[in-house]
Amino acid sequence: MSEDQRPSTGRAPEKPATRIAVLPFANASNDPEQDYFGEGLAAEILICLARVPGLHLVARSSVCVLNQEEHEVGDIGRLLHATAVLHGAVRLEDDHLEITVNLVDVASEGTLWSGRYERALQDVFVVLDEIAAGVAGAFEAKAERVRNIQSIQTSDVEAYDYYLRGREFFYQYSRHGVEEALAMFQEAIALDEAYALAYCGLADCYSYLYMYVESTDVNMAEAGSASGKALALDPLLAEAHAAGGVALSLSRSFEASEAAFERAIELDPQLFEARYFYGRVCFVQGKLEKAIDLFEEAHRVRPEDYQPLLLTGQIHDTLQQPEQAAAVRRRGIAVVEQHLKLNPEDTRALYMGANGLVALGESEKGLEWLERALALESDDAMLLYNAGCIYALLHRDDDALTCLERSVEAGVTQREWYEHDSNLDSVRAHPRFQALLAGME
Repeated sequence: MSEDQRPSTGRAPEKPATRIAVLPFANASNDPEQDYFGEGLAAEILICLARVPGLHLVARSSVCVLNQEEHEVGDIGRLLHATAVLHGAVRLEDDHLEITVNLVDVASEGTLWSGRYERALQDVFVVLDEIAAGVAGAFEAKAERVRNIQSIQTSDVEAYDYYLRGREFFYQYSRHGVEEALAMFQEAIALDEAYALAYCGLADCYSYLYMYVESTDVNMAEAGSASGKALALDPLLAEAHAAGGVALSLSRSFEASEAAFERAIELDPQLFEARYFYGRVCFVQGKLEKAIDLFEEAHRVRPEDYQPLLLTGQIHDTLQQPEQAAAVRRRGIAVVEQHLKLNPEDTRALYMGANGLVALGESEKGLEWLERALALESDDAMLLYNAGCIYALLHRDDDALTCLERSVEAGVTQREWYEHDSNLDSVRAHPRFQALLAGME
């Protein structure tokens, strides 16, 4: 234990905790622009803890939608179905770093472990590793992590700063956010040309732009180049293999894409994105049963994420398994409703939930959710595609086809989705739909 670390003030349970929520660290400085730094530190600790056998983590996407100022730590843990919550504060001034951290048991609201660190900024990765080791030790978990933070991060603190900013922008999942993220990752790479994680971020941005904004050869090539660079720099980085899997799927190199996802899962079985995007790649190929297996595994890794459940329900429908489809959709809707309590303006949750509700026969509520989403982002390409699917389920063909045409204009040009999506069966023979497909050839 380091000399600047406090002793434990509580006793860990006899068995390892199964659900830990890592909250963004509070900004203890007077500079509001430093908020992202505390969020980035928490994200890196989450990555590190995910590699500790016996520990399960609440997904970052679920944690970030909570307004921490409105809830006590114990209440946050219960909302997230966590058994423990890690929270803290960070002060960054010049090259000096101060971090305090507490691990709280949700049931008793007592402290399981705490630490305080005062270091030079260049030692930030050492501190993060020590925090992760402290948390693992509190649960008597094996601290033999597959990789530690120092092994995958840059030694250039300014590059790390840009990387954190980039991930914050990317997680907005919007065209503007992704374009800002792209610029941040490029700045990180300009400072450290061997920064593998920054290349992963770059690849993810170009893949997103290809799929949802502009399907150009340039975006596809850049996605492949960036993921390839990440792999060359760090062949054992699971995120690099997952980014490569997505990039390869853009050119329909499905065999190579699947092999990349398999390797990512082998390296990090807890990497949600590897299973989730692998499932989507199988779906567009018509490998429906395999897609179900992958989505179920993705949900096991991240049970608070609604996407795998709702996509699984749709696949059961395609396979003419209505009872299974209804059951899994109801589970998915329950997760969406919980998610919307925390973030009522999440358009993806609204439109995917709307799809599930309409498929279950709850058309009025489904249309209400869809209208809420459209009022928030009427020009979003993926929202328009899903609106087309929902209107097709309701046999509102003109509305469905108009939305689908607009989605193609906005950038969703993955022909396989239009061909294999059972939601679109009612409009598939329509001349406008056939013309839409012909334009994608």
